[in-house]
Amino acid sequence: MTGVVGALFDRARERLAPIPRDGLGELVVPKRFLGMGRAPRIVPRGEAWHVGTLLIGDAGGEVEVAAIGDILRSRAEVRRGFTAEAQRERAALQAAAFRGGFAEGATLHLDYAPIDLAAVESGGSSGPLALRDGIASIRWSAAGGWMPLETYLSDRIGLLLDPPGAAGNV
Repeated sequence: MTGVVGALFDRARERLAPIPRDGLGELVVPKRFLGMGRAPRIVPRGEAWHVGTLLIGDAGGEVEVAAIGDILRSRAEVRRGFTAEAQRERAALQAAAFRGGFAEGATLHLDYAPIDLAAVESGGSSGPLALRDGIASIRWSAAGGWMPLETYLSDRIGLLLDPPGAAGNV
């Protein structure tokens, strides 16, 4: 993609090259077979770098950017006791990711929202990105203010490349 926003993400991808990517997944609910339901699974749909509130990937050399959704770790299905329904639902999604082909413990993103970089380039907005006063900007939370995208990417990628303290040793 050409333009200011595309160039920012092209540079970001170059800096992110040595960092491992997370998986992207899609929940698939199989059709019933002979009246029997089959367990849903989360199937792989690519990979992307998790940079703050953004997912940065590429498809055929073109930059793809999305706003994060749910973040999971794939886990084998086991019987557990749960104190909350939310825990049960999350464990079911983790098991669906394992059934879908993600390695146990792999981090994956689900329900992410693609961002239209062309709309941002043309002066509009898409997801957390907007062109404000001619500057590509990001709002990293619904209650947060706008920040220049170039600064945001530089800061976040810097933290990924050189985590503070023992954060990188986890």
